[in-house]
Amino acid sequence: MPQHRIGLCITDLQLGGAERCLAELASRLDRQRFAVTVYCLAAPPRPDEPSVLPILLAAGLEVHCLGAGRPWHFLPVVRRLGRMLAERRTQLIQTFLFHANLVGRLAARRAGVPCVLSGIRVAERRSRWHLWLDRATQHLVDRHVCVSASVARFAQEQAGLRPERLVVIPNGVDLRRFAGVRPADLSTLGIYPRRPLAMFIGRLDRQKGVSWLLDSAPDWLGQLPEAELLVVGRGPMVGHLGAQCRRLGISGRVHFAPWRSDIPAVLAASTLLLLPSEWEGMPNVVAEAMASGLPVVAADVEGVRELLGPDAPQQIVPYGDSAALSAAVVRLVQNPAAARAIGEKNRARVANHFSIEQMVAAYQQLWHSLLASSGRP
Repeated sequence: MPQHRIGLCITDLQLGGAERCLAELASRLDRQRFAVTVYCLAAPPRPDEPSVLPILLAAGLEVHCLGAGRPWHFLPVVRRLGRMLAERRTQLIQTFLFHANLVGRLAARRAGVPCVLSGIRVAERRSRWHLWLDRATQHLVDRHVCVSASVARFAQEQAGLRPERLVVIPNGVDLRRFAGVRPADLSTLGIYPRRPLAMFIGRLDRQKGVSWLLDSAPDWLGQLPEAELLVVGRGPMVGHLGAQCRRLGISGRVHFAPWRSDIPAVLAASTLLLLPSEWEGMPNVVAEAMASGLPVVAADVEGVRELLGPDAPQQIVPYGDSAALSAAVVRLVQNPAAARAIGEKNRARVANHFSIEQMVAAYQQLWHSLLASSGRP
């Protein structure tokens, strides 16, 4: 069987949910069927930056970083990517994240790539012009791969994308990363074992709702005198959030840590995961917490119900409802047996429905069907 020449294009390679998805997908594809080249619009990540570049290189993949970083780089990077796709006679391109979606579809059509797919990973509620540009250029795209059914509905209703071109492929989790992991030693952060630990992991910006989480914290921390909160992540709000803790008088029980490479071990040291996001797509961190056997308290946003399934009602609260969030945290911490039972159900659900193998198989099946219908089986 001849190899299909596939291009995977993403905005940058810094460690994040979309970037990890691309790296896991690229490194696990059937090399007998697919020859893969990875294109990154940005410059190569620095050696000290957390990124997925080591995963890609360890898999022996060809990676090209195009060095874009300013608005005036847009047209040159479209032309350069188009030339590279044409030189490699690329048959299908799959893009991830908004900027790569836009650049990738323009470059691919310029290069005559037969099959063009974009990736929609979030229900974008902040930059409405993203939705307008997606709608204006949707004629260039054969399929939009959405990470959840709720994102697909959003793309149809809010961006005006054609429903027949929307496909849902959920994110997948590498379950082996979370099996048999020893809990991280968090004593350097002032956190010690056998104390209930609520965990937030993510980028510290408005979308993630951490300010609301901290506003609710005095209530549930007051009811749980042994409990602590760990916030892991970087972002523009870190200074604001630290000041908010001081203002609320909870600085001694809220700990901040920059991004860590040992997330499975940190989750293993936790009692539950908190996701207070204002909007999402299909949050990887929830799937990872489920793979760790943890219960979750999450805002009822895109993708969360789909991940949690039948046990979602015990783990979701309306965004902004501080009383409901506080009550859910207190209920889980005060009932360890019930929390463990929910965590085990979460682990089984992610293994049965959201494994990395299922995700890779779904992408391969979609690509094969489009290549076959384009006359390139």
